[in-house]
Amino acid sequence: MSPTRAWQAMAGPGTHPVDTLVEELFGYLPRADQRRWAHVYLRGLLLTDGKKSMRRLAESVSASPTAWYSLQQFINSSPWEWEPARDALTRWVEERSSVRAWTLTPVVLPKRGGHSVGVHQRFDASTGRRINCQLGIALFLSCPGANFPVGWRLFLPQQWTDDPQLRRRARIPETESFQPQWKHMLDLMGSMAPRTSSLSVPVVADMSDATDFRDLTSQLDSTGRDFVVAVHPRQLSASVCGVRELTLPSGARIGHHVRADTAVDAPTGVPAARRTWSRRIATVTGADGRFRQAQVLSTLMPQQTDGGRQAYRLFTELDTAGRPSSQVWLTNLVHHRLDELLELTRLYISSTVTADLMDGHHELLDFAGRSFPAWHHHMTMASAAYTYMRLAHALHPMEPRLAERRSA
Repeated sequence: MSPTRAWQAMAGPGTHPVDTLVEELFGYLPRADQRRWAHVYLRGLLLTDGKKSMRRLAESVSASPTAWYSLQQFINSSPWEWEPARDALTRWVEERSSVRAWTLTPVVLPKRGGHSVGVHQRFDASTGRRINCQLGIALFLSCPGANFPVGWRLFLPQQWTDDPQLRRRARIPETESFQPQWKHMLDLMGSMAPRTSSLSVPVVADMSDATDFRDLTSQLDSTGRDFVVAVHPRQLSASVCGVRELTLPSGARIGHHVRADTAVDAPTGVPAARRTWSRRIATVTGADGRFRQAQVLSTLMPQQTDGGRQAYRLFTELDTAGRPSSQVWLTNLVHHRLDELLELTRLYISSTVTADLMDGHHELLDFAGRSFPAWHHHMTMASAAYTYMRLAHALHPMEPRLAERRSA
């Protein structure tokens, strides 16, 4: 269903149910014109099919020839704070859904040229090549069947934070400095803590392309947060499992077949009492809603932390041919059943599908603005638009894409 048809299905003649949402999210804006253009911009995102340029958004909701200029001013130049709107969006979601996890997902936004704030070259695992892009880190409130983006951070490489001219041109605040990905994730969680009613849910995060995942997990441990973190096998260094590369049962590495052995020696360096990988069967819910059995490799291992010894579990799912997936998950939920842990990893997979839908199918994340405030303004509005569409039951192809992502 296109955004236009979805809007028509949700609203009868002369009614606009999104008005209540706009008032709840943006009623704090001090000026009447700001509140008005927040309403117009959000309606434009919901109504406009395809690319969401300022002119196309304005044409979808206004007959005024200058409306596009006012929208551009509202997003690019108007000095409004975006965090209060995200606070209100969080409350709006939590009042209407059951939050199972906070999911932290890196979102790669391909860009042409080098003018957009934070744009840089990085390797993209999905395409297997280096691309020109921005990197956003999203915090999703993950619920059964849906993920709602309520927080964003923009990764700024040092070439942007260390160059006064670039900072001035992109209006990067003095408080913003270079931070690794794990620190952005912690900042997102820190900003969520005062405004949420779901503080005790587990954290699910993707650190599979980072070498410093231990910085994240140690901080989560120190604050008593439960976590399930995706890591790349090559990044499981001696500080975690005592080897340079993770070796799975029967000598297989990621991508190779694993025999049906139920338990074998784990990598050297793990204490003998914990040096076994076990092959287990877990029952999980498939993308079609039906139960299915999944094969999982799992091992327990102790780790010395500042607070004493801490137990972790490593696990990875096997495909139908008995090959481990390219991701290994590290968790401190050692007493949870494997089916519960797999369901948490499914939340991460569905969050990546949500990001793909926002960027591709709905084109909500395709934003040409060049400044730091403009990026955050647009991402706040895009999050509100997507959340409204999901909670208003607008149709989109989530399930087929989720099934495709899981099988891949």
